[in-house]
Amino acid sequence: MEFAARETTKEKKITVERKQKCSVLMLDSFSYKLNDQRVLPWLKSADWKAAKTYRERGQIYEGKVEGFNGGGLLIRFYSLVGFLPFPQMSPYYSCKEPQKTIQEIARDLTGSVLSVKVIQADEDKRRLIFSEKDASWSKFSNQINVGDIFQARVGSVEDYGAFVHLRFPDGSYHLTGLVHVSEVSWDLVHDVRDILTEGDDVRVKIINIDRDKSRITLSIKQLEEDPLLETLDKVIHKEASVDTNSLDSDGNFVIEPLPGLETIIEELMQEDGIYDVTITRQGFEKRVVSQDLQLWLSNAPASGDQFTLLARAGRQVQEIQLTTSLDQEGIKRALQRVLERVP
Repeated sequence: MEFAARETTKEKKITVERKQKCSVLMLDSFSYKLNDQRVLPWLKSADWKAAKTYRERGQIYEGKVEGFNGGGLLIRFYSLVGFLPFPQMSPYYSCKEPQKTIQEIARDLTGSVLSVKVIQADEDKRRLIFSEKDASWSKFSNQINVGDIFQARVGSVEDYGAFVHLRFPDGSYHLTGLVHVSEVSWDLVHDVRDILTEGDDVRVKIINIDRDKSRITLSIKQLEEDPLLETLDKVIHKEASVDTNSLDSDGNFVIEPLPGLETIIEELMQEDGIYDVTITRQGFEKRVVSQDLQLWLSNAPASGDQFTLLARAGRQVQEIQLTTSLDQEGIKRALQRVLERVP
């Protein structure tokens, strides 16, 4: 962006030269830095208008880092000095040199030029705020799609999940996404900090991109098989026990249903298209996913009119065979109706 304004009098000539990376006010043979209080008021007003235009158009500005304070970097914008908060900086620097504090990174960046976007320009409040993250989104978001898998590095960890920085083919970390607590592991996660720590290297899958809000949703667990959606042979480890030793008076195997499961079985038998529900096997895992009863439709292929369900509570897992004329979607809908009826 280049423009020039000239004002001529009988005694002196004032020339204002504007360049994006170097802006100097020339008054006769004297040169003033633009943060000097003697900068012409109309000049600053024009620069506020320019800042608002950058914000409205979403344009990227190449701004020089003038310095820093306790909260962020000071960025030169023509005759103005704006603010780039530390949380709005790209993850590039902290991932490149994780041993450095944010203050050390800021000191190293002083004098350099960064690609930023104006996210707030309020002349009345004298507030000019930049975001480097928004500029990175414009540059790199067209390189990501739902389903992509990235090597990544864990940033901050919160109660609700972890913010993770994506590593791009150039070896640098440019964008950040959220791994919600529900997407960290198939196991029950009480505290994300028990599993993830800032600086950990992980693999993540992109499961959602909100391009309007510049948000990326990530998953770690979806890169692993869901044990509850597998057959009982995969759910139960080889060294785990399979209990088939309970016999009734007729010599038939009897497996006592998990707490709450008997009611669900009774309700399933009331659904049209379901003819029989039988618990066929059970086992005990080493880990506890949840103490609550969970019911899942197995990925095991159907055999004729036989479908498999898995019930789980604590360490105990039971395999249930359904005899039904329903297809998989029909069984899902039947299960939803039953679970809505069962308290």
